[in-house]
Amino acid sequence: MDTVGYIASVFIGIALGLIGGGGSILTVPVLVYLFRVDAVLATAYSLFIVGATSVVGSVSYFKKGLVNTKTAVIFGIPSIVAVFLTRAYIVPIIPQELFILGSFVVTKSIFLLLLFAVLMLFASYSMIKKRNTPAMETPQKQQFNYPMILIEGIVVGVLTGLVGAGGGFLIIPALVILSKLPMKEAVGTSLVIIAAKSLIGFMGEGAGTAMDYIFLLKITTFAVAGIFIGMALSKKIDGTKLKPAFGWFVLVMGIYIIIKETLLH
Repeated sequence: MDTVGYIASVFIGIALGLIGGGGSILTVPVLVYLFRVDAVLATAYSLFIVGATSVVGSVSYFKKGLVNTKTAVIFGIPSIVAVFLTRAYIVPIIPQELFILGSFVVTKSIFLLLLFAVLMLFASYSMIKKRNTPAMETPQKQQFNYPMILIEGIVVGVLTGLVGAGGGFLIIPALVILSKLPMKEAVGTSLVIIAAKSLIGFMGEGAGTAMDYIFLLKITTFAVAGIFIGMALSKKIDGTKLKPAFGWFVLVMGIYIIIKETLLH
């Protein structure tokens, strides 16, 4: 099963390099179901893996001038603060047993996995649906809706802190709508935001959390290798055409997690 897990880790990177985002949402399921890592610990591991892979993925966007630093800072600050506080203070106080429904005990791990599965459903929808509004590829006058940016940053930061996902499917549309960025620039900028908030969120992990850093670095190495493969493939394959298919896969995975953690638990 570990071999399958390492192969899946490569595909996480390939998805990120090929379609520019969304691949990181598979990190937690890979850790939990293929490597049998506890769900709470898996969300912490995922922050590091997602952060490290996003750093590598953002390099090519930096080189092409497709990262808006000012936007990354304005969007990133509330998100970074929220994810750090969530890992440092909110996750530790969630009780190990939240509530009981008949004979079914909703534990902290089950709660986080179900929350993650719901996030996967939303992510899959954003990948599958056809965009009716044309993506802005021409430069627009830079403007910021600060109240909405603050709210969006906090929401994404809290979700990232709880489930360890990058939240690119939430950040990219927000960058396009709230700060008028062209789509390609929004993707590059979102990778920088995801990298910063994920890695800083990982630093907010409690000192008492026992981590296998050798294992974590192995998974991260495989995922990063996958990014380079994905970026190479993106020169020959249009990643945007693959996004709906990947979205259906994420949808099936989300439904599987809900069924497994409730009916089959």
